[in-house]
Amino acid sequence: MRSRYSAFALGLAPYLLMTWHPETRPGELVLSADQQWIRLEVISAPPVGPGENCGTVSFRAVYRIGGRAHTLTECSRFERIDARWFYREGIIDAGTPGATVIA
Repeated sequence: MRSRYSAFALGLAPYLLMTWHPETRPGELVLSADQQWIRLEVISAPPVGPGENCGTVSFRAVYRIGGRAHTLTECSRFERIDARWFYREGIIDAGTPGATVIA
């Protein structure tokens, strides 16, 4: 999760695509140059046992566009394939302040 956030912050679309699950990966990913990622807060990341291949991470990320701060709150689902974790999908929480302008 943290490496994907860093990739968003650095504009590394190839890394994001490489860590996206093959069944849900988009054909291309265009990142906005106007979006500046500021902070990541992991809300929960329940431990995953050695025999488990699915996990979730709930997080809040703060970003800035046009001088205004926004938050994104999401519960992401990851799947382990051959000892590597891939982002499968996420549910964005649109009913929280994470979906609105905060500054």
